[in-house]
Amino acid sequence: MHTHHMIDYVEFPCRDFNRTKEFFGNLFGWKFTDYGPGYTAFSAAGLEGGFYASDLCSESGNGSALIVLYSEELETTQSAVQAAGGVISTEIFSFPGGRRFHFLEPSGNELAVWSDR
Repeated sequence: MHTHHMIDYVEFPCRDFNRTKEFFGNLFGWKFTDYGPGYTAFSAAGLEGGFYASDLCSESGNGSALIVLYSEELETTQSAVQAAGGVISTEIFSFPGGRRFHFLEPSGNELAVWSDR
């Protein structure tokens, strides 16, 4: 259901659709629907969105918004991200209210995972 004036969808650039879909699908259970060779939508991620063909990538250091996922077991999730081919760009650190780490997925986009545990 769409809600007036609420964030509804997010899109990421994507260099390698197969690796990116495998990474998010296997690691986080995201589902994908392809719309031609240059776009795939994702669901079952908490917020729906998509990946579009591009050689660019989204990194907070370049001014991009940072998408942050939640984990009940932060260290386990960090290990799983690495095992799936993600690159840890910022190791686990504490902040008021929790801890988090940042990672790069196979197409180079930066995301983070946080936990209040």
